[in-house]
Amino acid sequence: MAKWMEIRKGADFQAISKRFHITPFTARLIRNKDIVGEKEIGKYLHGGPADLHPASLMKGIPEAVTLLREKIRQNMSIRIIGDYDIDGVCATYILLKGLKKAGANVDTDIPDRKKDGYGLNMDLIRRAQEAGVDTIVTCDNGIAAPAEIAAAREMGMTVIVTDHHELQETVPQADVIVNPRQPDCPYPYKKLCGAAVAWKLVQELWSSLSYPEEMIFGDLLMFAAFATVGDVMDLTGENRILVKEGLRLLRRTRHPGISALIEVNELSREQLSAWHIGFVLGPCINASGRLDTAKRALELLDTEAPRMALERAGQLKELNDERKALTEKGVQAAVEQIEGSGLKDDRVLVVYLPDCHESLAGIIAGRIRERYYRPVFVLTKGEETVKGSGRSIESYSMFEEMTKCRELFLKYGGHPMAAGLSISEELVEEFRRRLNENCTLTGEDLTEVIHIDMVLPFSHVSERLTEELVLLEPFGKGNTKPVFAARNVAVLESRVFGKNQNVLRMKLMDESGMVREGIYFSSCMQEILEDLKKKKVMHILYYPEIDEFRGQRRLQLRIVNYC
Repeated sequence: MAKWMEIRKGADFQAISKRFHITPFTARLIRNKDIVGEKEIGKYLHGGPADLHPASLMKGIPEAVTLLREKIRQNMSIRIIGDYDIDGVCATYILLKGLKKAGANVDTDIPDRKKDGYGLNMDLIRRAQEAGVDTIVTCDNGIAAPAEIAAAREMGMTVIVTDHHELQETVPQADVIVNPRQPDCPYPYKKLCGAAVAWKLVQELWSSLSYPEEMIFGDLLMFAAFATVGDVMDLTGENRILVKEGLRLLRRTRHPGISALIEVNELSREQLSAWHIGFVLGPCINASGRLDTAKRALELLDTEAPRMALERAGQLKELNDERKALTEKGVQAAVEQIEGSGLKDDRVLVVYLPDCHESLAGIIAGRIRERYYRPVFVLTKGEETVKGSGRSIESYSMFEEMTKCRELFLKYGGHPMAAGLSISEELVEEFRRRLNENCTLTGEDLTEVIHIDMVLPFSHVSERLTEELVLLEPFGKGNTKPVFAARNVAVLESRVFGKNQNVLRMKLMDESGMVREGIYFSSCMQEILEDLKKKKVMHILYYPEIDEFRGQRRLQLRIVNYC
């Protein structure tokens, strides 16, 4: 059972309302997000491309531009090496288009998730050497590959690293490193994704060539925004501006690949939001890297013929549909294993699914964490070893706890909230035992805390209020949708619908007697229905939204939790 806590932060909401022409209600929601001061509130509400920091401030970008312009002048062969997820694919595409436009002799390579694993490896380096590549430019990887970069330079290649991951103990001796997380990098905003770093480099390259600003702030910015959402970066500061502008471009884009992806998913351009990137379009890009090769996603982005783009987009959607079905199957198997064994009593869940596709382990771990609110590792059987991914909760540093039993692993890495590992099959049970023996999580730690913006009776919810919430978009990590509470709500009517029978539409009445339509999504609908039968009234957490269908608009409450 989650614990609900109302956010109570003071400010002169009337003054903020008057200054920014918003309601005191919206002023309070902004204050709840710790946005304070006229300058920050103004940027939050109205920030645009002019508020982005100059690309030249990022350490390594001026040197990288000088080096790239010289390589282009000499017609040297340049190879971009990206990664197999949405950030790596978008970053690769941004650099490919950016360098081609600047006249470069450039191609790309992306590792295979299963065969190569993440980032640079010696096979990629050797392939570059055999192809006569002069210069390697990495994106969304490279900062953790000192040995591979040293080998590439010994072979006579120039290496430019563009990345956004944390620096490790050994920093690669590349010719240039572009990464805002470098300790001495003066770039003010550190939370950019790999594609946004790549876009910054192209922005400066194109500026040095006097290309028009509208070109610089066009499709390539859209892809930086696309990756920012898809890679689940914080939607704060510069990222929020990028995504806000990127969504504006996305709704009107004529880019063949993205237009085709929107079409095959039957989405309305006018309604496109960060949610659609994160849960519909982005997963199609990721699915190719999970179940096939990310090169297929890159091919879609680089397709200029609309008919071919539709064909390739359809293939990616099919892969994503397959991924979703396999994920549901894996989640079900994990739940059955937990409920039918002693795992249910563990504070750290280690679930071994030998037949599960290894690329889905992280997604399944995330779903199981949401269900049980505990740290979760999902392990799968690879060709030679057991591989796994973990997803954690706020009070458990996954990487730190793994380090306490690091002798068990063949390989491991990660950070407090997520991790990856490979381990011998005979040590799986020992891994589970050690994690739980070392675990110091208390009952309080294992109780999820949900922060509520305010208690809001149904009588206060209107279309005007709901439409004003648009000012707070885009929503996502670091800028979540407002959550409101209503007490003593009765369910007057309910019906289940949807292709997978996972949607519950309800007629709800709060304690004042006001009636509103409510909608609730769940993959465990039978459990929800049985639970609701036992309740005469319930307390709910919700946010209001306008449902538009076939030209009809109606106000409804999206239920996010209840008790």
